[in-house]
Amino acid sequence: MTGITRRVFLGAAGTASLGLAACATADRTMQSYGVNTGNAAQIDARVDATREFLLSRYPGTRDLESRAVGVLWMPLVTEAGLFIGGSYGRGALRINNATVDYYAMTGVSYGIQVGAQQYAHALFFMTPEALEGFRRSQGWTAGADISYATPENGGNFGAQTTQIDPVVALVFGQQGMMAGVTLEGSKYSRVIP
Repeated sequence: MTGITRRVFLGAAGTASLGLAACATADRTMQSYGVNTGNAAQIDARVDATREFLLSRYPGTRDLESRAVGVLWMPLVTEAGLFIGGSYGRGALRINNATVDYYAMTGVSYGIQVGAQQYAHALFFMTPEALEGFRRSQGWTAGADISYATPENGGNFGAQTTQIDPVVALVFGQQGMMAGVTLEGSKYSRVIP
C-alpha cells in the first residue's frame, strides 16, 4: 500500500511540476505566436486601482512611494499549492507614477502547503542601483535582499533603512486559504502586453 501511495504522490507531483512550468512560460510562448496575452490598458487600470487602494487605506505608504525611484505594482497574484505550489501575476513598473514596462511574476515553492490565495504586492526600489539592476536583468529573482514591510508601517522606513534595504516589498489584500506569503524565489520577467 505504501508503494502505491508514493507512486500516486510522485505522479501527482510530476504533473503539478509540469503544469507550473507551463504556466511560467505561457506568456512568452503565446507572445511568440503573436497572441496578445494581456491588455496594457487593463493592466494599467488594475495598477491604478491597486495603488489608490494602498495609498488611501494606508496613508503612510505615500511617503515610501515618494522616496522610491521606481515601484513595481503587481495588482493580482494567484498562488496555489498542494505540497508543490505555484504563483503567477502581471503588473507594471512605474517611475514617477508613469508606466515604463510590464512584468509577469512566476514562482514555484516546495514544502508543507495546501490551499490557494490571491494578493497584491508592490516592490519599492529605493536606490537607482537597485532599479537599474532590476531593469537590466533578463529575469530578476527576488532574494534575501528584499525587506518586507506591512502596509501599516510602510511609511515608517527612515532614510537609513531604505539605504540599507534597497528594495522594500509590501504584500497586501490577501484573500484565500493559505498561510503566509513570501516573494523570495519569485521571478520577474518583462513582457509585452
